[in-house]
Formats: sequence, structure tokens, C-alpha cells
Amino acid sequence: MTDVKHMKWWGWGVDGVGFHYEDKPGFAPFVKYAVGLDLLTATRAGEPSFSDLKVGKSNATAAFVKTLTGVVGAKHVTTDDMARVVHTYGKSIRDLMRVRGNLILRSPDVVVYPADEAEVQKIVDAAVAANAVIIPFGGGSNIGGSLEPMPEEKRTIVSLDLGRLSKVIDIDTDSGLARIQAGAQGPDLEAQLNAQGWTIGHFPDSFTHSTIGGWVATRSSGMQSDKYGDIADIARGLRVVRPGGALVLRPLPSTSSGPSVREMILGSEGRLGVITEVTAQVHRIPAKRDVYAYFFPNWEAGIAAMQEISESDAAPSITRISDARETGFSLATSKDRKGLDKFMAGTLLPWIMSVAWGKKNLDQICLSFIGYEGSPSHAKRQRKLVEKIIRKHKGLTIIGTGPGVLYDQKKFDTPYLRDFLLDMGAAGDVSETAAPWSKLNQVHDAAYAAAQGAYDQIGIQGWIMSHMSHSYHSGACLYFTFAFVFDKDPIAEYDVVKKAIQQSFVDNDATISHHHGVGLEHSPWLSEDISPEGVKIMAGLFASSDANDNFNPGKILPRPKVTTPATRKPAAKKAPVARKPASKK
Repeated sequence: MTDVKHMKWWGWGVDGVGFHYEDKPGFAPFVKYAVGLDLLTATRAGEPSFSDLKVGKSNATAAFVKTLTGVVGAKHVTTDDMARVVHTYGKSIRDLMRVRGNLILRSPDVVVYPADEAEVQKIVDAAVAANAVIIPFGGGSNIGGSLEPMPEEKRTIVSLDLGRLSKVIDIDTDSGLARIQAGAQGPDLEAQLNAQGWTIGHFPDSFTHSTIGGWVATRSSGMQSDKYGDIADIARGLRVVRPGGALVLRPLPSTSSGPSVREMILGSEGRLGVITEVTAQVHRIPAKRDVYAYFFPNWEAGIAAMQEISESDAAPSITRISDARETGFSLATSKDRKGLDKFMAGTLLPWIMSVAWGKKNLDQICLSFIGYEGSPSHAKRQRKLVEKIIRKHKGLTIIGTGPGVLYDQKKFDTPYLRDFLLDMGAAGDVSETAAPWSKLNQVHDAAYAAAQGAYDQIGIQGWIMSHMSHSYHSGACLYFTFAFVFDKDPIAEYDVVKKAIQQSFVDNDATISHHHGVGLEHSPWLSEDISPEGVKIMAGLFASSDANDNFNPGKILPRPKVTTPATRKPAAKKAPVARKPASKK
């Protein structure tokens, strides 16, 4: 069997790792206050049993499996039920509710693990010739519904797992360009880069279990995008396997070669082909990197400061601020403090805040993290510029790096908390968006009102909180987390809340997604986001590039009327495109 490792089939991450609240004295009281769940008396669900799942039989023919085996070897092709379930969904809460609830309507029929681009090409050509469906699979961390097969699909479905394509091929040190195979997961590719003194600077929440190919396919953004850019800025060159040959986009600094094909691939979610290689802009590891914590008296002051920072000469790597509700949550997840640390956090700091802001009621305080990178002198200057702005907006600059160090250590652990809540019978999920600065507070308040309206409609107690996570000159990303305890129908209740929040985005001139992609989860709002004419152009692109609907059909845009396999015509096979070896420096 293949050596490629995956997350556990029923949740996030790996076995033996999870969220624990016993050493966090404020967490249980906070959860009871927020959603009415008493963790001290609630019963936690045990690990589900795979034997209880009903998995449909694979319809891959022996002849087709033999063809795939001839490409990659018997070790790297499987129709095993466990492998098919692992490749059925991503890791959204909807995905986890369905897999735990034995709601698997359609799984891939065969999972195949190519070793290189040449094998990917042979698999794609064989699948298209057989009129099969191809769904590229990276780390399996997607939360937008980009991975699941369409339930009505009658054709053979191939999950093309890129986990064996995990190498940093080479680095052009003059240009800071690294050729990276698309299946390289975050920690592995960063370790390979670090060993040569480089960093990609891209750290999404899913970093530990997502791939660079997946980042490109969903148009990902990372925690340090203020400095390094989104993946759209980082991905300079691409190789994408299509029927008969590979689409090759060289890593040029800029080009005026008509409408950007590179932009078409970014966020395409496997609809245009299989991404096999990304040439990424990388950077030398900075000599100094610090993340400082700050407090603001309220959300409005904090957002005003973030906006002014974005317009200033300062260039921090992280600008993040939590609203009052999320700040309360963050403080509730702190471990038990003792001695001087307890006195500082519990007595001295609240006293300083009350003196600075002229009040003793600190319910509106907002916690911010701002990062500085570069040479020691550069980082010092950035901090000086930023803290001048923070003080102007009545922020406190005395907190230091202690909370920032903790934030850095725990920044990839949030999905484990979501799974913990699911074990306890509660939903915890996210919706994120972006809007101009002039609309940001309006979008924030509208999402809160929409969520509360949804909770009232269902008749349950619910919670919503938010942070601003990425800044741009014209606006920023808002990231919302919402939670509630299930009543009778978990998925239906979740849909009411999720749809209300998403609709509030488009109703207030915000986008349907800043970095989670479209998939199935956000496609109902695409026309409102990019206009009906925009949808027509996108539909035309998909139809012309994939006439037989072989590449991940149904994602981003609803699929056209399904034609039975007997009436479909295989795409014409093209001559392979010769690849010119890249020069190494």
C-alpha cells in the first residue's frame, strides 16, 4: 500500500492529537455562557467505528484498474473502502457531520497515487479516454465542498492523489523562485526550503495538512499575507496536466500576454486540469521575526488603526485584530496562570486598561497581533511606525511578545477545537469575506444580525465572533466563527445559520469568500458576487476547456445536465507536449 499519509477519516488531523480544556479554567464557563453547553455534565461522543459505515461498491472495471496499475504499479492503486472514504470529502463541518452520520452518497471508485507528472499525464489521458471523472486530491483539508463527488454521477470517479509529488525540485537563488511539486504539504515544503535558508511565507490555518497545489486551486491566503502576499502573488509559474499535454506557465515577473491564463488556474478547483508543479516566489529567512500583542478599547478604534497602518509607510507581516467577543474567547482558552503572571494578567493589566480608557467595564476590549520581520533595524523601525499609530487610536503598547509567541505556537490548532465541539453535540464553523474599509464595520454588524436572526428562527442559543485577518490598501478580510448546540437536525440547522451569514455578505457589498474558495458551499451566491455575465464567462471557460465534463464537475458552477456515458464522446487525444528541462542555478 502507498506510503502517503492522510488525516483520520472522521475528523481533523492525526490520531492522538486533540483539544483539551481541563487546563484552561475559563473555557468551560465561556462555552456555557456562549452557547448554553455545560461541558462538565455533557457526554462526549466516542470515536466512530468505520465498520458502521455503508460504502457503495466501486464501479471501476477490472480493465480500468489494470490500466491505472500499469501506470503507477499495484502498490499505488486502490479500491479499498477506507481509502475511498478518506477521499470522499474534505474537512468542513458539513463533511464531518455527514461522514460521522453515515451519509456517504457517492465515493470515488478508485484512488491512484502517481509519482511524477508523466504518470499524472498517463492517468488523465486514460481517464478521459474512458470518460471517467478526475478529482485532484492534495491534503484533504478543503472546507468548501471542492472534493466530493456529485451524488448523481454514474461514470467511474478517480481520486488522483498527489501525495507522492512532494519535493522542492530546485531554487533559482538569483530570482527567489522555487519549483515545488504540487503535492508538497506545508510543513514538508517549508522544511525543505528552510534547509537552504528560504521560506515561502505562506501559512494558512490548514498549513499542517494542505498542499501548495491545493493553495493554488482554492486561491488560498496565509497569516502573513500582509508581507508575502496571497498565493495569487506567490505562485509565479504553473504546470497543469490536461488531456494530451501540460499547460506550462513560465515564472515571469509580469506579462501582457492577453487575458491571464495564470489567473484562470488560480482558484479553479481542479476544473481546468491537474496542477502538478508550482514555481513559487520565496524569500530568505528573516533575521528577526516578532509578533507583538496590543489591546484596543473597542472594535472601531482597532479597525481605524488597522486601516491607518495599511495606508502608512509601515510594512508589518501580520495585522490581525479580534473583536470583543473573540477576544473574550481567546482569553478563555488561556491556561491557568500562577504567581507573577497571574497578577500581571488578572490584576495589573485590567487596572492599566481602566486608567487608560477611563472606565472599569472592559467588555469591549479587542486583542490585536501584529508581526514584524526583516533585519533587526527594519523590524525595529516597523514597530516604531506601527505603535505610533496604535497609540493615536488609544491602543496599549505595553503587552510585549508573550501572547504573540503563544499565538504562533497554537495558530494551526483551531480545527481540533471544532472537532471537540462536534463530539459534544455542537457546531463550530467559519465564514470569511473581504470588503472595502468603508464597508467593513457594516459587514461586521450585518453578519452578527444575520446570525442572530438565524438562531432566533431555529429557536436556539448561538454565538458569533470575528477577527480581521488580512489587510490591503483598500480593505480587509473579516473572518467569522459561529457556534451553537444542535437541536433536532444538525445539517438543516447549520444550513440556516451558514446561509444567513453568507447572504449578509453579498447584501452588504462583500465577497462570498476571501480565501476558502467556492466549491459547492459558496456557489449559490456566485452570480451575486461576480454578476450573471461573469458567471456566463466562467461557464464558457469550463465548457470550452472540458467539453465532456471530466474534471471535477459541479464545483464552482453547477454542472450542466448530465449526459449518460453512452452518448458522450471521448475527447480527442492530443500529442504529448515535450518538456524543456529547466536550468538550475
